[in-house]
Amino acid sequence: MSEIGMILASYLIGSIPFGLLISKVLGADPRLAGSGNIGATNVLRVVGKKAAVLTFIFDTLKGLVPIFSAGLLELREQAIFFVALAVILGHIFPIFLKFKGGKGVATSFGAFLALTPKIALLALVLWMMGIYFGKYSSIGALIAFGALPFLAFLLKPEPGFVLLASVVSILVYIRHWENIHRLIKGTEGQAQRP
Repeated sequence: MSEIGMILASYLIGSIPFGLLISKVLGADPRLAGSGNIGATNVLRVVGKKAAVLTFIFDTLKGLVPIFSAGLLELREQAIFFVALAVILGHIFPIFLKFKGGKGVATSFGAFLALTPKIALLALVLWMMGIYFGKYSSIGALIAFGALPFLAFLLKPEPGFVLLASVVSILVYIRHWENIHRLIKGTEGQAQRP
Protein backbone atom coordinates (compact mmCIF):
# COMPACT_ATOMS: atom_id res chain seq x y z
CA MET A 1 0.00 0.00 0.00
CA SER A 2 2.90 2.37 0.69
CA GLU A 3 4.06 1.96 -2.90
CA ILE A 4 0.58 2.63 -4.33
CA GLY A 5 0.14 5.59 -1.99
CA MET A 6 3.48 7.04 -3.02
CA ILE A 7 2.64 6.67 -6.70
CA LEU A 8 -0.71 8.45 -6.24
CA ALA A 9 0.90 11.17 -4.11
CA SER A 10 3.54 11.67 -6.80
CA TYR A 11 0.88 12.18 -9.44
CA LEU A 12 -0.76 14.85 -7.25
CA ILE A 13 2.59 16.55 -6.64
CA GLY A 14 3.24 16.52 -10.37
CA SER A 15 -0.17 18.11 -10.91
CA ILE A 16 0.75 21.26 -8.96
CA PRO A 17 0.93 23.95 -11.70
CA PHE A 18 3.83 26.01 -10.42
CA GLY A 19 4.14 27.97 -13.66
CA LEU A 20 0.54 29.12 -13.36
CA LEU A 21 0.73 29.81 -9.62
CA ILE A 22 3.92 31.87 -9.91
CA SER A 23 2.52 33.80 -12.86
CA LYS A 24 -0.75 34.49 -11.03
CA VAL A 25 1.17 35.96 -8.10
CA LEU A 26 2.77 38.35 -10.59
CA GLY A 27 -0.59 39.20 -12.12
CA ALA A 28 -0.41 37.17 -15.33
CA ASP A 29 -1.76 33.94 -16.80
CA PRO A 30 0.54 32.13 -19.27
CA ARG A 31 -2.42 30.18 -20.62
CA LEU A 32 -3.79 33.36 -22.20
CA ALA A 33 -0.79 34.30 -24.36
CA GLY A 34 2.11 32.88 -26.31
CA SER A 35 1.72 29.13 -26.76
CA GLY A 36 -0.74 28.93 -23.86
CA ASN A 37 1.57 26.51 -22.04
CA ILE A 38 2.30 26.72 -18.30
CA GLY A 39 5.95 25.65 -18.61
CA ALA A 40 9.04 27.80 -18.10
CA THR A 41 9.49 28.69 -21.78
CA ASN A 42 6.06 30.24 -22.17
CA VAL A 43 6.24 31.80 -18.71
CA LEU A 44 9.43 33.49 -19.89
CA ARG A 45 7.65 34.74 -22.99
CA VAL A 46 4.53 35.97 -21.18
CA VAL A 47 5.62 36.89 -17.64
CA GLY A 48 9.39 37.35 -17.61
CA LYS A 49 12.77 35.89 -16.70
CA LYS A 50 12.32 35.77 -12.92
CA ALA A 51 9.03 33.89 -13.15
CA ALA A 52 10.49 31.51 -15.74
CA VAL A 53 13.51 30.68 -13.56
CA LEU A 54 11.28 30.04 -10.55
CA THR A 55 8.97 27.88 -12.68
CA PHE A 56 11.89 25.80 -13.94
CA ILE A 57 13.27 25.35 -10.42
CA PHE A 58 9.96 24.32 -8.86
CA ASP A 59 9.00 22.06 -11.77
CA THR A 60 12.40 20.39 -11.47
CA LEU A 61 12.03 19.98 -7.71
CA LYS A 62 8.60 18.40 -8.03
CA GLY A 63 10.21 15.75 -10.23
CA LEU A 64 13.15 15.26 -7.90
CA VAL A 65 11.50 15.25 -4.45
CA PRO A 66 9.13 12.25 -4.91
CA ILE A 67 11.98 10.08 -6.24
CA PHE A 68 14.23 11.11 -3.37
CA SER A 69 11.42 10.43 -0.90
CA ALA A 70 10.71 7.03 -2.44
CA GLY A 71 14.38 6.16 -1.98
CA LEU A 72 14.25 7.16 1.69
CA LEU A 73 11.18 4.96 2.10
CA GLU A 74 13.19 2.11 0.54
CA LEU A 75 10.63 1.36 -2.15
CA ARG A 76 11.53 -1.29 -4.69
CA GLU A 77 13.35 0.02 -7.76
CA GLN A 78 10.47 -0.86 -10.06
CA ALA A 79 8.08 1.03 -7.79
CA ILE A 80 10.40 4.06 -7.90
CA PHE A 81 10.22 3.97 -11.70
CA PHE A 82 6.42 4.15 -11.42
CA VAL A 83 6.76 7.05 -8.98
CA ALA A 84 8.87 8.86 -11.60
CA LEU A 85 6.34 8.19 -14.34
CA ALA A 86 3.46 9.28 -12.08
CA VAL A 87 4.98 12.66 -11.24
CA ILE A 88 5.74 13.33 -14.93
CA LEU A 89 2.21 12.31 -15.94
CA GLY A 90 0.89 14.60 -13.22
CA HIS A 91 2.77 17.53 -14.72
CA ILE A 92 1.64 16.78 -18.27
CA PHE A 93 -1.93 15.82 -17.36
CA PRO A 94 -2.66 17.66 -14.06
CA ILE A 95 -5.94 16.86 -12.38
CA PHE A 96 -6.09 20.45 -11.08
CA LEU A 97 -6.14 21.92 -14.61
CA LYS A 98 -8.51 19.49 -16.33
CA PHE A 99 -5.51 17.42 -17.50
CA LYS A 100 -4.03 20.28 -19.56
CA GLY A 101 -0.51 20.79 -18.27
CA GLY A 102 3.07 21.39 -19.34
CA LYS A 103 5.35 19.51 -21.67
CA GLY A 104 7.24 17.57 -19.04
CA VAL A 105 10.79 18.79 -19.66
CA ALA A 106 11.76 20.28 -16.29
CA THR A 107 9.85 17.72 -14.22
CA SER A 108 11.38 14.85 -16.20
CA PHE A 109 14.81 16.40 -15.71
CA GLY A 110 14.20 16.49 -11.96
CA ALA A 111 13.03 12.90 -11.90
CA PHE A 112 16.02 11.60 -13.85
CA LEU A 113 18.36 13.78 -11.82
CA ALA A 114 17.19 11.85 -8.76
CA LEU A 115 17.29 8.49 -10.55
CA THR A 116 20.60 8.79 -12.43
CA PRO A 117 22.37 12.16 -12.18
CA LYS A 118 24.89 11.28 -14.91
CA ILE A 119 22.19 10.66 -17.51
CA ALA A 120 20.21 13.72 -16.44
CA LEU A 121 23.25 15.99 -16.66
CA LEU A 122 24.23 14.61 -20.07
CA ALA A 123 20.68 15.27 -21.28
CA LEU A 124 20.92 18.79 -19.84
CA VAL A 125 24.11 19.42 -21.80
CA LEU A 126 22.39 18.21 -24.98
CA TRP A 127 19.40 20.44 -24.22
CA MET A 128 21.63 23.49 -23.73
CA MET A 129 23.58 22.73 -26.90
CA GLY A 130 20.33 22.36 -28.80
CA ILE A 131 19.17 25.77 -27.57
CA TYR A 132 22.54 27.37 -28.35
CA PHE A 133 22.83 26.03 -31.90
CA GLY A 134 19.12 25.70 -32.71
CA LYS A 135 18.01 28.96 -31.06
CA TYR A 136 14.84 27.41 -29.59
CA SER A 137 14.15 25.62 -26.31
CA SER A 138 12.00 23.11 -28.18
CA ILE A 139 14.96 22.01 -30.30
CA GLY A 140 17.00 21.45 -27.15
CA ALA A 141 14.20 19.43 -25.57
CA LEU A 142 13.70 17.30 -28.68
CA ILE A 143 17.42 16.54 -28.91
CA ALA A 144 17.79 15.77 -25.20
CA PHE A 145 14.72 13.54 -24.95
CA GLY A 146 15.40 11.92 -28.29
CA ALA A 147 18.76 10.86 -26.85
CA LEU A 148 17.37 9.83 -23.45
CA PRO A 149 16.49 6.18 -24.29
CA PHE A 150 19.91 5.69 -25.88
CA LEU A 151 21.69 7.21 -22.87
CA ALA A 152 19.65 4.89 -20.65
CA PHE A 153 20.56 1.86 -22.77
CA LEU A 154 24.26 2.75 -22.75
CA LEU A 155 24.67 3.86 -19.13
CA LYS A 156 21.99 1.96 -17.21
CA PRO A 157 20.83 -0.95 -19.39
CA GLU A 158 18.17 -2.23 -17.01
CA PRO A 159 14.94 -3.13 -18.86
CA GLY A 160 12.69 -1.20 -16.47
CA PHE A 161 14.81 1.94 -16.63
CA VAL A 162 15.22 1.85 -20.40
CA LEU A 163 11.44 1.39 -20.73
CA LEU A 164 10.82 4.37 -18.44
CA ALA A 165 13.24 6.54 -20.45
CA SER A 166 11.55 5.47 -23.69
CA VAL A 167 8.04 6.19 -22.42
CA VAL A 168 9.08 9.61 -21.10
CA SER A 169 10.78 10.40 -24.40
CA ILE A 170 7.60 9.53 -26.31
CA LEU A 171 5.46 11.63 -23.94
CA VAL A 172 7.70 14.68 -24.36
CA TYR A 173 7.66 14.28 -28.15
CA ILE A 174 3.86 14.03 -28.17
CA ARG A 175 3.61 17.21 -26.09
CA HIS A 176 5.99 18.93 -28.54
CA TRP A 177 3.99 17.89 -31.59
CA GLU A 178 2.93 21.46 -32.38
CA ASN A 179 6.51 22.66 -31.93
CA ILE A 180 7.68 20.02 -34.40
CA HIS A 181 5.13 21.26 -36.95
CA ARG A 182 6.21 24.87 -36.43
CA LEU A 183 9.89 23.93 -36.74
CA ILE A 184 9.17 22.19 -40.04
CA LYS A 185 7.27 25.25 -41.28
CA GLY A 186 9.89 27.66 -39.96
CA THR A 187 7.39 29.44 -37.70
CA GLU A 188 8.51 28.21 -34.27
CA GLY A 189 9.20 31.72 -32.96
CA GLN A 190 5.63 32.71 -33.77
CA ALA A 191 3.85 30.43 -31.29
CA GLN A 192 0.49 31.89 -30.34
CA ARG A 193 -2.31 30.69 -28.14
CA PRO A 194 -4.97 28.94 -30.31
